[in-house]
Order: sequence, then C-alpha cells, then structure tokens
Amino acid sequence: MKKFLLFIPFVIALFCGCDTLSQVAKTTVSQSINPSSLEIGNGLKQALELGTNKSSDQLSSLNGFFGNAAVKILFPPEAQKVERTLRSIGLGKLADNVILSLNRAAEDAAGKAKPIFVNAIKQMTLQDVTNILLGNQDAATQYFKRTTTLQLSASFKPVVQTSLNKVGATKYYGDAAAAYNRVPFVSKVNPDISDYVTQRAIDGLFVEIAQEELNIRSNLAARTTPLLQKVFSFYDKNKK
Repeated sequence: MKKFLLFIPFVIALFCGCDTLSQVAKTTVSQSINPSSLEIGNGLKQALELGTNKSSDQLSSLNGFFGNAAVKILFPPEAQKVERTLRSIGLGKLADNVILSLNRAAEDAAGKAKPIFVNAIKQMTLQDVTNILLGNQDAATQYFKRTTTLQLSASFKPVVQTSLNKVGATKYYGDAAAAYNRVPFVSKVNPDISDYVTQRAIDGLFVEIAQEELNIRSNLAARTTPLLQKVFSFYDKNKK
C-alpha cells in the first residue's frame, strides 16, 4: 500500500509533464512556422527580384510587347485619327510598320530595368518590407512605381530613341505624321514619338510586375523555395 501511495504523485507528475511538453512542442512548432523579421525581409526581396527579373525578361524578348495584348503599344490616342486616315487612303502597311517599330523599341528598353529594380530592392527598409508583405495585392508594384519611375524614364528614353531610329520607327512615324499632315483640313500632329513610347514601356513593365506579384501572393506553385513558402504562408495567415 505504501509503495502504491508513493507511486501516485509520480503518475500525476508524469501526466502534468506530458501536458507541459505538449505545450512546449506546440509553441516550438508555432515559432518554427512563423518567419523571423530577417526571413521575411530576405523572402520578400527574393520574391520581388524573381518577379521583376521575369517581367523584364518577358518584355525584352522578341514580341514581348508586340505579342502581348495587355501591353502592346498602339498609336498615341491623339494620333489614332492618323492611323484611321492612313488606312482609309491605302497606307495600312505604313501604319502597321509604325506599330511594330514602337513595340520593338519598348522591347529593347525593357532589358535595362533589371539593375534599377535590384537597387530599389536593396534600398528597402524593414518597414517597407512589412508594408508590402501585409499590404494590398499590388503593394510591391506601387512601391516600385514610387521608387523607380524616374530612373526608368531616364534609363529607357535614350534606349527607346536609339531603338526607334534603329528599327525605323522615327522614320515610319515621321512619314505617317507627314502623310497625315498633308491631308487637307486636319489638325497637325507632332511627329516626335519617343516620350510616348518611353512611358508606355514603363507602364507595360508595371503591368507585368503586378501580374507576377498577384501570382506569388495567390498561387502556391509560384513559391518555389522553402523560404518563399514560409514567408508567404505567414502572409496567407495575416492577409487583410
């Protein structure tokens, strides 16, 4: 009997210990699931670099702009009457050449975006990272718009201008504008197209980046590394 009574506290302690160990295990698992601030920063930056590189590569490839309806560059809005008039008087081939050459110029420029985005990613603070990860679906895209647009414009414009000359866009668009301006009673259009193509190239880049951002936020298969999986699982649990 005495041995049995002595055994009871041991049994109680054992079961209490199991509960305690269970709680410790749960806490340990929870802590291992939630990424640290450093992991969040590294994971998000990894995701953004992958996304921006992919966007730049896609758009700088042959037909990256021309073959993509979402970003394809057409005549400027104020010059669409030029296109209609040219086609109506049998100059449809000239209009087609203008559109193709504008997109080729944007494709040439898009490859210059990578180092600009890499630099913007390196400059991110912990607050930037947190705001992006737990922000709106396009929080990263909006961050890049704020921090890279001026640099992109400065970098893209000379490339666009050179490419417009190289692929004949300056000549084609100048010829198109000249042909249109010869039509009686029309309002004259500016034959300089480089600013328009530069802005449309930048806009197209952000369209692609927004798609990549949405993809990694919503598509588990896009989280291709253990770090991305851990960080965006945390995002899934905490998203608004």
